[in-house]
Amino acid sequence: MMSGAGTNPEEGRRAGAAQDETRAEARLERAVRTAEQALIEFEIALETFRVEVENFSRLHHQRLGPMYSRLDELDALIAEAVAARTGDPEDARKAREARGLVMPMPKVEELFHGWMDSEGLSPEATAMLTEQPVKPPRRVRPGEEVRRIYRELVRRSHPDLARDDAERERRGAFIARVNEAYAAGDEEALRALADEWAAGPPEEGRRPSPSEELYARLEWLAERKELLAAMAAELESSAIGAMLKMAPNDPDRLLEEIAEQLLADVAEREARLARLVG
Repeated sequence: MMSGAGTNPEEGRRAGAAQDETRAEARLERAVRTAEQALIEFEIALETFRVEVENFSRLHHQRLGPMYSRLDELDALIAEAVAARTGDPEDARKAREARGLVMPMPKVEELFHGWMDSEGLSPEATAMLTEQPVKPPRRVRPGEEVRRIYRELVRRSHPDLARDDAERERRGAFIARVNEAYAAGDEEALRALADEWAAGPPEEGRRPSPSEELYARLEWLAERKELLAAMAAELESSAIGAMLKMAPNDPDRLLEEIAEQLLADVAEREARLARLVG
């Protein structure tokens, strides 16, 4: 009589269950990795847009700020001329309000990025209005190589890849420096940061295997995505963000169009003032 060499049914069930668990955990891990990569790409896109918004904001304030200031000054002069003609108390009140909008204020230069100070228009702003050459602010539009290095650095050091709170804190501090270099378009600094990360402390080597940890990672990623989405919505709904979205591929042309309209408004106000005081 031959002895049976078949597999014990209970052992077969256990082996099958283990295989099912392994496959399920592998699928879950792939989902986590996909979510991590999607979040990193979203954060890169958000940071890129933030840099564009800040850059456009600086250009907008420097180039158009003096024109807005000139319009406010002309509105005040017009209101004062009207009040002088009519003698109406209501017109006098409107004139005071209009003048109040252009009265010098302490520390106003902190609010208007240098084109106005506590004494009024800065020399740079005056030069802009008189069409004299003005040194533009530093343009920060990261090039393709800078973006490539930045993406690679973020993929390697992103806090989402941390295994514990201490590692997440270390990565977060490093990413802050990476973002600062990227915002400045500093390729040399980014390369130095890449070398620093490569020479940094090694990973602990412990890979999360329990499904509970993978589920916790997915939950954290979802919360992070909601936070980033809220930040993106805030940027897009801001005045500068909304303007930038009108011409994402040619923001300089948008500035030119706004400047042309403001110059036309200034000319109209000056003509009106001339008629009132003439």
